[in-house]
Amino acid sequence: MLRNTMTRFGWTAILIHWLIAALFIGQFVLGLVMVRIASQLTSFELIQLHKSFGFLLLGLVLIRIGWRLASVSPELPEGVGPMERKAAPAVHFLLYAAQLAVPLSGWILVSVSVLEIPSMPFDLFVMPNLPFEISEQAESFWIAAHKWLAYGGIALVLLHVLAALRHHFLLRDFVLVRMISPNLARRRKFPE
Repeated sequence: MLRNTMTRFGWTAILIHWLIAALFIGQFVLGLVMVRIASQLTSFELIQLHKSFGFLLLGLVLIRIGWRLASVSPELPEGVGPMERKAAPAVHFLLYAAQLAVPLSGWILVSVSVLEIPSMPFDLFVMPNLPFEISEQAESFWIAAHKWLAYGGIALVLLHVLAALRHHFLLRDFVLVRMISPNLARRRKFPE
């Protein structure tokens, strides 16, 4: 089952979801590590890797958003209250916004950097810079913006994880299970 239904996510949405989750969290950790390493060579290599994964993340998020717009989304269980029904789409929207804003702000950051070091995703090609003016002031602004957007994104991820765990362990519904496997959801005899 590749496509979503009204009750379950398909394999396409599930795989993209978990790839983005792993990349987003991994990028956050890599970002923290790369700026704290004493070796300039290692730091430089980690920054290049961070940029490569950032471009990959941006591409996957665009695919995810396209898939979300083209597919049905499973409905929330009947027991979900009106406040959560309003909050869930808002948090998902903010998650998508953060997943776009963080890599885009990183791309803008390298585009305005006075160091003018080219970005070469996975050493395959040179990614062109975005058309922004190069300056120390712009670089300082985008460093701060990229950092705080990443912190905000991770806060949203934690909120999302806590909500999924609440659904699974407290409410004992199928919200988390259906994002793990459509087959698992079917075997657990959750509502069709």
